[in-house]
Amino acid sequence: MGKTRAENNVIITGTTGMVGEGILIQCLNSPEINSVLVINRKPCGYVHPKLKEIIHQDFFNFSPIENQLAGYNACFFGLGISSVGVDDDTYYKMTYTLTMHVAQTLAKLNEDMTFCYVSGGGTDSTEKGRLKWARVKGKTENDLMKLPFEQVFNFRPGFIKPIKGQKYAHKFYKYINWLFPIGRAIYQNGFCTMEELANAMINTLSHNNERKILEGKDIIALANEPS
Repeated sequence: MGKTRAENNVIITGTTGMVGEGILIQCLNSPEINSVLVINRKPCGYVHPKLKEIIHQDFFNFSPIENQLAGYNACFFGLGISSVGVDDDTYYKMTYTLTMHVAQTLAKLNEDMTFCYVSGGGTDSTEKGRLKWARVKGKTENDLMKLPFEQVFNFRPGFIKPIKGQKYAHKFYKYINWLFPIGRAIYQNGFCTMEELANAMINTLSHNNERKILEGKDIIALANEPS
């Protein structure tokens, strides 16, 4: 802790998905965030004075847009795919290889950057467990923390309750949101709101020189830190 208030200019990925969109909404509404750059393969559909959008198809090659990626002190990385129905090679490429390419590019351009990665509950830091997806996520987390960022935070949410009115929330959430208060009461570590996840990311920017894994309770606590 202890950073003085600085201008916070944030890059967000994955804003055409539920998690990235929720992070975007909170950042646009937050007085702590001065500007937001989103990088997407298709337009996210949001317009705001703080917001700039780059449409770029190849997330494995950022060299054509590198000159637009300097001058940012945070990346909130909400891009990812489910392992369900995906072969191992594709999951590894879209989870580990893609994330590391983006992160390595940003680390090269922004030495004072805080990188927040949305991982997932059950991720395997040992990289030796039974579940392939958990090992891949664990390797991604571990290797992100080796990059020369000022800070790296790996977020491991479980069930995330979307913000009301989100365009990209999974349709099944409207049928199961009633479970949230019950789940939260029984097992707080597995349930957080989208607002809490995004606010926790924003609050990392008042920290200094940290590398952490944040489980559900940690996310909620960080979200509720006084600004």
